[in-house]
Formats: sequence, C-alpha cells, structure tokens
Amino acid sequence: MTPEEVGQRLVALLAPVEATATVSGGQLHSRATVDVPPDAWRAALLAARDDAELACDYFDWLSAVDELAEGFDVVAHLWSTVHRHGLLVRARVPRATPAVDSVVAVYPGAAWHERETHEMFGIDFTGHADLRPLLLPPEFEGHPLRKEFVLASRVAKPWPGAKEPGESEAGGGRRPIRPPGVPAPGEWGTIPTPAGAGGVGEGPRGGTPARPARERPSRPAPGARNPRTGSDGGRAESDEGGTA
Repeated sequence: MTPEEVGQRLVALLAPVEATATVSGGQLHSRATVDVPPDAWRAALLAARDDAELACDYFDWLSAVDELAEGFDVVAHLWSTVHRHGLLVRARVPRATPAVDSVVAVYPGAAWHERETHEMFGIDFTGHADLRPLLLPPEFEGHPLRKEFVLASRVAKPWPGAKEPGESEAGGGRRPIRPPGVPAPGEWGTIPTPAGAGGVGEGPRGGTPARPARERPSRPAPGARNPRTGSDGGRAESDEGGTA
C-alpha cells in the first residue's frame, strides 16, 4: 500500500470520526499521517493494529510536540512487519487539560514512552497505572520539553541568539572560550582583560601584568661585537687591537 492508501484506510476504519489523512516526509521516508480527535486516540491505534490491510503490529515510538497556544500534538509511529509500511497517528490536546487515553493495553511497549511524555510535557495518559518519573529526580519541578520552560544552563551563562522566551530582550552572547593553554589577553601586557574574556574566576587585572617581566640582555649597537673568549679562558683581542 502507498502512504496515501494507508492513511485513507485508517480514516475509513474510524468513520464517522472526523480524521484527516496526509503524507509526511518524502521518497523512501514518506509516511501516512492521520490526525484524529483526542477521544479517538486509542481507537485509532487499535484499528491500525487489528485491521488486516494495515496490520501495524509493531509499536515504534510515542512522543509529543509543543504547539504553544494551540496545545500539544501527541504522536505515535507504528510499523507493519508484514506489509512493510509505517503510519503516524496524531492527536492534538488542549494546553489547559492535556490528556489522552493510555494505549498500553494495545501496545505494551508504549508504557515507557507514555511515562517519558508525561514527565517531559505534562500530558496525562488516562488508564496508565504507573506514571512516576522516569528520567528526572522525584523532586524536579516542571516539564523540560515545554517551550516555556527555561533551561537552567541558559540562566547560568549567556547563550548566542534568542533561544528562550525573553532572551531577546536580555541581549548578550556567549562568552568567548579560549583553547587550552592560551592565556587571557591581560596575562601578557598592561591591557586589562576585556569583560567576559578572562573565563570563570578571572577578572580585570587593572593594567598589572599577571606574570613578572623577565629582564633580557641588551642587544649590542650596530657594528659592535662582544669580546670573544679564547680556549685558555682569557679574552681574545679584536682584529684592530692586536693579535690573539
């Protein structure tokens, strides 16, 4: 079956439920994608598994996409080991009350994925018996994959560009990073280290070199030659002053 046929088959199985079939990707990576209402989520995956023409007997993965004000898209990818075709099923849930039915009874392998999606996005899976934390410590607060969640690493140090809400107003960029062994600009002269260039624990040096300057021997004037020492430890005379 082509991706178009796979999508239309699932839409027909779910009638009179309003479902929409499209095709995602391209060429060898094309996938039938069927958008269903949240209350038809479990029924869609069950139909994809039990229908002989679809026969999506392999559960690949489940996750979500944060669509901000529009809510969350819960997405599952299924595969048929018999017919060698894939199927994406999506359901958009509201941001205020994000929830769909658990499909662990349909695909037992979804248990881990539902726990992770619940933990990272805050989406509830009704009927799941064990939605305890999977990757984060129990005392962790918030859902890291929601777009309004500000990562702690971006609070600790500035990042280039505006990657999180509010960062564009804060301004600033990434602190310059020196390769190992390369000194800061203020370590080799009297120019103070520019702000942010010294690295952690280093600040402006106020014009004071970090290392004491070592005295170097003065160079002889042009045309002058230093006296040479002979083999007996005495000084040899110059050509103008006598013999060696």
